[in-house]
Amino acid sequence: MIKSGHCFITGSDSVSLSFELTALISVVAFVAGYISSIAGSGGLLTLPLLLWTGLPPLNALATNKVQSALGTLSSTWNFFRKGHLYLRELLPSIILAMVGSLSGTLVVQRIGNDVLIQLIPVMLIIIAVYFIFSPRMADHASSPRISHLGFAFVVALPMGFYGGFFGPGMGSVLPFLFVWLCGYSLPRATAQTKVMVLTINSASAVLFIIGDHVLWDLAIAMSIAQMMGARLGSNAVMRRGTQFVQPVIIVVTVVMAIKLLMWP
Repeated sequence: MIKSGHCFITGSDSVSLSFELTALISVVAFVAGYISSIAGSGGLLTLPLLLWTGLPPLNALATNKVQSALGTLSSTWNFFRKGHLYLRELLPSIILAMVGSLSGTLVVQRIGNDVLIQLIPVMLIIIAVYFIFSPRMADHASSPRISHLGFAFVVALPMGFYGGFFGPGMGSVLPFLFVWLCGYSLPRATAQTKVMVLTINSASAVLFIIGDHVLWDLAIAMSIAQMMGARLGSNAVMRRGTQFVQPVIIVVTVVMAIKLLMWP
């Protein structure tokens, strides 16, 4: 673990990171906030970096979840106040996503750090493979293939569990599912995804906070940077449509997975 400079306290544990490393993580959180607002998956930048510093997986997951929730709140509010969200049709999905998220977070806290060290690299590689082969999505709306209630059970519940258990990548998977199953245009799917991710991350963050796994100084610094990036990114989506940053996501994910496999 990298030590010296800045000490973060969680429960009985003390984790030290240098000021320079904290600043670097905050800069990456800003970029992640911008990316998440445009194409999702900013967590695939922040979480691997937190793990790379040597933070225990539970602390890394918890801290990442808090800062990600606050960053998503910024972009969600921006979409809402500019009239791009349709919350009534999302209500069943919001409820089941929250149930799934709470369940996933409870499971991951019971698993513990030792098992997570083995699981996380494998999950990162699976996500990278998804992004390599994931199809591009159209900007126009089409006919829905499933009802909103069906979407809640088929997609929101399992995605909520995944988000509570791990999380990175769901911000890019959900828009695809909204387009494919609900017939949304890509800009609308992007906006609706923000509500889902906010719900999942917020529910998970509450349990991580109760479990005292969050490194608060680091989470606050990252949150401020994430919110700034998310605001700029959501404005870019509404002005120019959704862009893709998949090559960056793929490279970062694969590199971090290999690093964790070779030097856990």
